[in-house]
Amino acid sequence: MKQDTITVILKGMWVGGTMTVPGVSGGSMAMIAGIYASLIRAVGTFFTDPVRHGIFLGKFLLGAAAGIVLFSKLITYLLASAVSVPLRFFFLGAVAGGIPMICKRAGINRLRFDLLAWPMAGILAVELLALLPQGLIAPGAAKGLGGLMLQTAGGVLIAVGLVLPGISVSQMLYMLGIYETVIENVSAFHFLPLIPLGIGVVGGSFLTAGLLERWMNRQPGPAYLLILGFMLGSLPELFPGIPTGRELIFSLLAAVIGFFALYLISEKQIQ
Repeated sequence: MKQDTITVILKGMWVGGTMTVPGVSGGSMAMIAGIYASLIRAVGTFFTDPVRHGIFLGKFLLGAAAGIVLFSKLITYLLASAVSVPLRFFFLGAVAGGIPMICKRAGINRLRFDLLAWPMAGILAVELLALLPQGLIAPGAAKGLGGLMLQTAGGVLIAVGLVLPGISVSQMLYMLGIYETVIENVSAFHFLPLIPLGIGVVGGSFLTAGLLERWMNRQPGPAYLLILGFMLGSLPELFPGIPTGRELIFSLLAAVIGFFALYLISEKQIQ
């Protein structure tokens, strides 16, 4: 973990910024940047040397926070502009582009009906989350201790996307129905409503870093297929409807670009 401070900060900006795009995995971006192993080691063994690990994580988080704020401002602006629909199709393409990597990591070489239970379970989990009252987990909507605990639990789910390569944090936010709310709060520097989620993310990262990594190594098939179900189940949140005219052409082009951008990045990570 002896990496130059500026290098760690810049890598943090890259990972944090790209995480704001649905379909882009922060873990995958960290792998590509060559910092993933150091991050997992620092989080998983934090209390063995809290000073050294704390300094390293502090540098990374400083860069990640800057990247998230910068990218969230850009995405918030674009979602409110004339390119909103093509941007959402780009997100859809990006999610689709990550699916081949999920299948490879799951060790799927051919379609088998006995494997369908895991992605179906993931889709069902997303559908059950959708039954929660609208805005219940949204930042600032918490009422009482129960609401705060629910938001913290949502942060633990988000931590899964933060820790594991192949899972998108933004996709988790879409699954919970709070992507745009979180992005708007971050871009406007309204961090107070995000505290319960943030506590869940930090706590979940420490709790799940080692556990999830071991599960993914020991049972990659079920684990990644469940993740695939999460991804597929949250796609309707991304779909803006069928555009018409020139917007349809631009949207389809954006989807293709999103697909190949994530597919090529995923292929680089797997190699």
